[in-house]
Amino acid sequence: MDGTGSEASLFEAGRNCWRVERAERVGLIVDAAEYFARLRQALLSARRQVLLIGWDFDFEIEMMPGEGDTAPDGMPNQLGDFVEAVVARNPELCLYLLKWNGAVALAPGRLLPTLALRIWGSDRIRFALDGHHPFGACHHQKIVVVDDALAFCGGIDATEERWDTSEHAPGDPRRVKKDGSPSTPWHDATAALTGPVAAALGDLARMRWERATGEALEAPGGEPEACWPEGLPTTVRGVRVAIARTEPPYDDEPLVDEIERLYLDGIEAATDVIYLESQYFSAEGVFEAIERRLQEEGGPEIVVINPQKALSPIEDRAVHPLRGRYLERLQRADPGGRFRLWHPVNAAGEPIYVHAKVMVVDDTLLRIGSSNLDDRSMGFDTECDVAFEGRDSGSRGAIETFRLRLLAEHLGVEQEDVARAWSHEGSLIGGIESLNDGEGRGLRAIERKPEGPVGRLLASTRLLDTRYKPGQPSLAGRGVRPRYMAAGLVVLGLGVVALYAWSRSRRRD
Repeated sequence: MDGTGSEASLFEAGRNCWRVERAERVGLIVDAAEYFARLRQALLSARRQVLLIGWDFDFEIEMMPGEGDTAPDGMPNQLGDFVEAVVARNPELCLYLLKWNGAVALAPGRLLPTLALRIWGSDRIRFALDGHHPFGACHHQKIVVVDDALAFCGGIDATEERWDTSEHAPGDPRRVKKDGSPSTPWHDATAALTGPVAAALGDLARMRWERATGEALEAPGGEPEACWPEGLPTTVRGVRVAIARTEPPYDDEPLVDEIERLYLDGIEAATDVIYLESQYFSAEGVFEAIERRLQEEGGPEIVVINPQKALSPIEDRAVHPLRGRYLERLQRADPGGRFRLWHPVNAAGEPIYVHAKVMVVDDTLLRIGSSNLDDRSMGFDTECDVAFEGRDSGSRGAIETFRLRLLAEHLGVEQEDVARAWSHEGSLIGGIESLNDGEGRGLRAIERKPEGPVGRLLASTRLLDTRYKPGQPSLAGRGVRPRYMAAGLVVLGLGVVALYAWSRSRRRD
């Protein structure tokens, strides 16, 4: 099965994606318990080069909670110790970690473990903060590349409060923060890929490293060796995968808005069903495209899965009033009842935080990555998504099965139950509602809430959900750079540590 098909492809390199490359295998991973286990397997198989590109890394997290200091694979459980052990056992391996510099300001407590790894760890572990972005923007990509042979690309960060199983069990003793307090049930997704697409993601990661550090890394070279994680099911083989990016204008580089274009093209191409999972629902262009489709006679059903609320009060006040406004407009534009906005809850009725970034269009397009349905992801933050098309029965079946798998998780039923209900009702929304009794595990409607003066101001000005638009002039990259501010924060942090140590020594004297 070569996955080429005869129909025209939606992918257009240079417009709605960066490159289109073949994937020998694709595996779709749901939730971080599965991902962290597969990530460990991949890193243990590494021979020459590992590239880890993230919004954040927390080197103190246990990758397999509840297993103690040593994981079942015999290696250290904590991320930082595990990385050091992986490199120590292979003298030819170099590992590069690139993290958004703003994450230091958001979680300064994670700086000391990072500095310890950089100062006292192996010289074959290289760590850098990436400040190559406009002020206020962030690097949001989540990419791992092993020897240009295997790559992960999706929405899961190797940081605190991400680990959960697909059961999202109430009171799971493993789902806790480092201080032992309970962590929020968390839904997420990523993709594993082999073949030329993995090497392409390696090229992208090395470009990021060079922009951030000025150092050009060589590709690992040689014929990539198969390193598929043992036990990870293969979703599909031999498909063309598009890599789509968002990159803000910076240092005279133009805006890259491939992700937004791919979203809009996918929405336009839909005939029956559009299924979306995202942390937010405030992207103006995507909203307007959905609104147009709902106004059509006989257009597709559209289901959006969001978290009930944002993680922080200020974020909730900034973004979700926009969601409420959009929801009200879509309800007016939807006389046929073809739109639903839901949030998932677990068996105890606790809201599950949705961090996955997924788009499934009919059985013809599946996209997964780091981009949210907000304006930042369309034209302000750095993002990376991957997508493949349903070009034959195998790839179309894989797309359909993945959507059923996600809905079965949210509804607490089997995939066959979802498929049967959908067929019986003749409607995806009708099928979901027939399985959704409002008790225990399931999906709950999101309704518009009062905005309040702060929410009204933040939503109307989009202060926290800004973006650049095509052709918009930008001064980004001139003047005081975020990397200088990050360096200042590092120096300030070291100074505080030194002052604290000096004051303690004085007290002892």
